[in-house]
Amino acid sequence: MIRFTILKIDILTIFPEFFTEVFDFGIIRRAKLAGIVEINIYDIRSFTTDKHRMTDDRPFGGGDGMVLKAEPIFRAIEQILGTCEREKYADGTKVVLLTPQGRVFKQAMAKEFADETRHIVMICGRYEGVDERVNEMLVTDEFSIGDYVLSGGEPAAIVVTDAIVRLLPNALGSETSAVNDSFTENLLDCPHYTQPRDFRGMLVPDVLLSGNHAEIEKWRKQKALEKTQKIRPELLNKENG
Repeated sequence: MIRFTILKIDILTIFPEFFTEVFDFGIIRRAKLAGIVEINIYDIRSFTTDKHRMTDDRPFGGGDGMVLKAEPIFRAIEQILGTCEREKYADGTKVVLLTPQGRVFKQAMAKEFADETRHIVMICGRYEGVDERVNEMLVTDEFSIGDYVLSGGEPAAIVVTDAIVRLLPNALGSETSAVNDSFTENLLDCPHYTQPRDFRGMLVPDVLLSGNHAEIEKWRKQKALEKTQKIRPELLNKENG
């Protein structure tokens, strides 16, 4: 397993304002302050050369909508990575296109990126998509956060960033927090309770008050299994083959 002291995340977007303050809260903020992660937002328009700063144009062959142009994205990648040739990227570098056509982003993928990357560049798709030459020449991975269509890749960039950063060493207050997350073992997380013990006649299960850690762990695993079977049974089928 490769581990680096800091992960650098660069996000390319035509709406940099979308990310104003969004990474200044919670775990990501703490990780930034601790020097665990560095996050930079780049405006694709700043890499255009025409006076109108055009980042999109109509698709060849006709059809509705607009397509993000290749030129400014190539320039951005070349400035950020020092090359726009994928085979020359430094070790541990990934260029991710956020698109509905990508692989659905999973917890295992977040873990892989947290463990094995040191530099991630995310390209936020928009409109009808991105000129295919970006995908052919620059992109190492295509991610989608679900089988639905968003107006752009910006919300997906936030989701992917959050999922990866929280898995970085020392990002969470407890080393076991991520281990017990939903999807870590193809199971949803177990139910959790806090004070008061009795809320409107609804009681906290006795086992959680017993102090018997072995029985508590057994109960949690059983409840996680029951919850997964009820809500996401396909996860159990995946686990079994």
